[in-house]
Amino acid sequence: MEWFNTWAADIASTFEKCFIRENRYKLLLNGIGVTIKVALLAVILGVLIGFIIALCNLSKSKLLRFFGGIYTDVIRGTPSVTQLMIIYFVIFATVNLDKWIIAAIAFSINSGAYVSEIFRAGILSIDKGQTEAGRSLGLSAYQTMTRIVLPQALKNIFPTLCNEFIVLIKETAIVGYVGLMDIQKAGDFIKSATFEAFMPLIATAIIYYVLIKLLTLALGRIEKKLRASDIR
Repeated sequence: MEWFNTWAADIASTFEKCFIRENRYKLLLNGIGVTIKVALLAVILGVLIGFIIALCNLSKSKLLRFFGGIYTDVIRGTPSVTQLMIIYFVIFATVNLDKWIIAAIAFSINSGAYVSEIFRAGILSIDKGQTEAGRSLGLSAYQTMTRIVLPQALKNIFPTLCNEFIVLIKETAIVGYVGLMDIQKAGDFIKSATFEAFMPLIATAIIYYVLIKLLTLALGRIEKKLRASDIR
């Protein structure tokens, strides 16, 4: 048992050094707040951007389809970290905005390209006969889209959208490139300050896992309610 007591003492000492000493645990708590803020705003803006781009890609206008295609192609064809740095250091270099807001905008632009394809696939999955039926009942194109097509499409694409949200949270781990102290950056700071790698990295991984697990459970409950009205 002596080896176990020695091991336990070493773990406790390392834990105290990494998280208790100098209140370093607060760095992780603040990092959680930054990650949640960035991810939440990015999700909201990403859905809006994705829906607009999806409509562009489905439009009868060649110009709108060209714009949507270029946007989707460029964003999906370049790394998200490169996009983040271009938006922060070039596009918003002279704009007085909080770092986390700029980061959220960058991630929303990136996510919008993927969400647009999700929306496009969902809309196309709805039978054209339903659109025609809506128009024959006197509904406008907007009313047909919002009252008939979109509710069914959203139900079909909800699991895929959930997966995109989860991926987005993990992608925010690169915000440290623009000086934001998120969860990952906080773990890196603790690692550098204490010269201990194991404990900070494990703590970072656990925090991300718990956040994503809670989000997965919450989204799963929402999906279950959406499916409750389905007739099997």
